[in-house]
Order: sequence, then structure tokens, then C-alpha cells
Amino acid sequence: MTTQDESAAAPLDPRRWLALAVVMTASLMDMVDVTIVNIAVPSIQKDTGASFSAVQWITAGYALAFAIGLITGGRLGDIVGRKRMFLIGIGGFTAASALCGLAVGPDMLVATRLLQGAAAAMMVPQVLAIIHTTFPAEERGKVFGMFGAMIGLGAVTGPLFGALLTQWNLFGLQWRPIFLINLPLGVAGLVLGVRYITESKAPKALRLDLVGVLLAAVGLLMLLYPLMQGQQSGWPLWGFVSMAASLPVFAVFVRYERAKAARDGSPLVELSLFRVRSFAAGIGVQLVHGVVCGIFFLVWTLYMQLGLGWTPLHAGLTGLPFAIGVSTAAGLSVQLLVPRFGRKVLQAGALVMALGTALYAWEVGRYGGGLHSWQMILPLLVMGAGMGLIVAPLTDAVLSEVPRQHAGSASGLINTTMQLGAALGMGLVSVCFLGVVEHADRTRHSTAQIFGGAFTDSLWWVAGGLLVAFALMFALPRRAAAPEAGFEGADVAEAAAADGIPADEESLALVR
Repeated sequence: MTTQDESAAAPLDPRRWLALAVVMTASLMDMVDVTIVNIAVPSIQKDTGASFSAVQWITAGYALAFAIGLITGGRLGDIVGRKRMFLIGIGGFTAASALCGLAVGPDMLVATRLLQGAAAAMMVPQVLAIIHTTFPAEERGKVFGMFGAMIGLGAVTGPLFGALLTQWNLFGLQWRPIFLINLPLGVAGLVLGVRYITESKAPKALRLDLVGVLLAAVGLLMLLYPLMQGQQSGWPLWGFVSMAASLPVFAVFVRYERAKAARDGSPLVELSLFRVRSFAAGIGVQLVHGVVCGIFFLVWTLYMQLGLGWTPLHAGLTGLPFAIGVSTAAGLSVQLLVPRFGRKVLQAGALVMALGTALYAWEVGRYGGGLHSWQMILPLLVMGAGMGLIVAPLTDAVLSEVPRQHAGSASGLINTTMQLGAALGMGLVSVCFLGVVEHADRTRHSTAQIFGGAFTDSLWWVAGGLLVAFALMFALPRRAAAPEAGFEGADVAEAAAADGIPADEESLALVR
């Protein structure tokens, strides 16, 4: 079978839109699976007796395993085939979801969530790479816009689905259907993926950088494990030592990757991508936005259910204005606003979302435990609109100045950074939320007041992160590059040489 990378001049496959539907459904499964768990956390905690530390591992452990495995998963797709790795990933994700649904205690659930995150790391990196190799440049802007809108939609519809499934208590299974629902979706994706996705590989034979994988995993674990375990362990000295020691590990990783690229052109991370100013800034934006989302979505559901005493369904329905704001703004940003205003749309999104966050914090402080769902409509609608203006056009803006032959590696780094930010944000929940709750004076303050204060503190962290993202966005291009203006053969050769990759005729054919 001839792969797409081997035949760039072949006519467009009319089945590409069906392939897009399959890979975007997989992305939606992943995104929904992150947020659907948040809304079910109180039910899981009550049923399994999980501690706050275990709850963090159930949520952040998935993101951590995902972040650690993403770059490796993306590189394996380049080596053995993106379709093959996608099918392996979605099959593993489906099996792990079944094990999550069958978990008999918090320890088993944490372990199966780690397995689920590792499987997602094999599946998700292939999505952007498959899009890149399946669609011509003039269609990618629209497709990336759809991809961003899908991510935003998944982030806010997940809690609603989780609320319904938890509230209905289907067959007496309580929270378990939030995982078991992935089984029919995963089987359908597996069957349709075999039929409609076209295989593609990197034009140059690559090898997996095992030393790079090990260094990256060790560095991430040293940084994130103390954040997630610190509150439970009383913030011991070893945690701070571990976080500080992660920095030299990352320095060794960077040095090794440079040497690896010069030696055989098969590093785990293409460090030359960071010479592209817009890409480096975009990675920073992705990281900060991931932290913001990691904090907000977890503390939001804990505040509504544990602080205000709402049912999962009540909490899920309260998030509908957020969903409306995201989907509406995402559609407008890609189709109408970005072509006219460029990066200003993303910057407006960061400011609008920060404004909604500040408004939410003011309302919580003003109304306390008497806050109602209808009073949350305005701040949630504003926050959702801001998020929609960011997520839909961000991927295209980050990739717009990246040489096309490195789009797969760049896409993997974008996904990794987003998940790393989410894991970091969930880890920081110990600092900005759980720490406040644990040390509150329960003799002088009600549960609603305690959780309201912790939620307000967390919202100010979110607002601060959004302002940092706003500042980083100044380094993004004012306008995305024209689809066909991109990089000619000479540019590819120059960029490839910088990475230690031979610019052979097969590589150059990809951009012609």
C-alpha cells in the first residue's frame, strides 16, 4: 500500500472527511473523558472512600501519563505509521476505559486511569498528524478551527454527560458509566478507522529516542509528583528538592537532544522548532492555558457539589452557558474574526476570559453560599466566549510559521504542552484550593463559605494565568501565513539541515 507521504501528488481522497470524523471523535472522547471525571469526583469519593490525594491522582494521573507519553506516541506514529498507532491507541483506550469502569477501589482506579492516559498518548498525537497529511493546505485552517471548537465543546459538555450518567445511576452502577460509555464509541472508531484512515509515515526513516523518553519522563515525574502528593504528605522537604532537581534533568534532556539531532537526526523533540519565535511563544500560551483549564474545571465542580451541595446534574446544567459561549465564539473566531483581526482575536479571548473570571470571583464573594445557578450565567457565558476565541484559532496560529515537514513534531509538542499544563494545573489545585479547604476554621465558617473562599482564590490564579497568556500572545504572528505561501524547497532544506535531517527529494515533495 502506498502511503500519503510517499505520494503527495495523488488526488484528494474523497473519504478524508469521514477520516476526519473518526479522528475528531477520538479527540472528543479524550477531552470528554478528562472533564467527565471531574463532575463525578464527589460520587467516586463517596463510593470508594478515596482521599483528596487519590482524587487528584484520578484526575491528574491521567493527564500526567498522557503528557509523558505524548511525544513518544507522536514519534512512534512517524516511525511505524500514524494509522497503525491511532488504532493501537484507540483500542488500548477502550480497554482501559472498561477496566476503569470495573475498578473496585481508588488504587485500582488510579492505576487504570494511568493506563488510560498512556493509551491516549498513543492515539491523540496521530490526530493532528493525520489531518496534516490528509488535507491540503488550503483546507487546514478550516479543519483546525473545527478541531479547536471540538476541544472547547468537549471541555464543557463532558461535565453535563458526566452529571447525567452519575445522576441516573444506570443499573445501580453509580459513576461507572462515565467510563463504560467509551466502549461503543471506541469500538466504532476502531472499525471505521481501519476502513477510512489512510496510512502515513515520516518520509525519513526514524528511530525511537529511548534515552530522551527516559529523561523526559523522569523530569516530568520529579516536577509533578510532589505537587500532587504534597498536600497529603504535609509538603515535606523531599518534594521541594525533587521539583528543584527536575530543572537540571530537563537541562540534560535538552543537551542530549541537541547531540542526538546532530548525530543521527532522530531526536525525541525537534529543538530547532523553538527557534521559530511564534512557535516558542505559542507553546508558552498552550502551557499557561492548560494550567488555567486544569485548575478551573476541577475546582469548579468541587465548589458546586461539595461547597454548595448541588447534585451532579444541577452542577452539569449550570455549565451550559459556558458551552454556549465556547461553541458560539469558536465558530465566529475562525470564520469571521481571525481573517480580519489576526492574533488580536486570541488576545481579546484571554482578556474576555479573565474578565469573566473576575466577575465570577466577585459574585462568589458577594453572595457566598446563597449563590444560584442563574447568577452564574453571565460570568460563565463571558468565560466561555473568551475560551472559544482562544482554542479555535490557537493551533493554526502556533503552526503558521513552522516549516511543513516539521508539522508532525510541532503538533506533538503542542498536545504535550497542553496536557502537561493540565497536569500542572491539577497539581496546583493542592496549593490554591485544597490547602485552603484543609486549613479552614470549620468552627467559625460554614462549608459553603470555606469552599467559596477556596474557589475565589483559585479564580484569581486563573485570571493571573490568562494575563500571562495575553502577554505571550504578542509574539504570535499578526496574521497566519497564507496557506500556499508557506515554505518552498529551499526553506525546507535549510530547516532540515538545522535539525540534522537530510532534505531528500521525498521530503521536498511534501511541500510542493
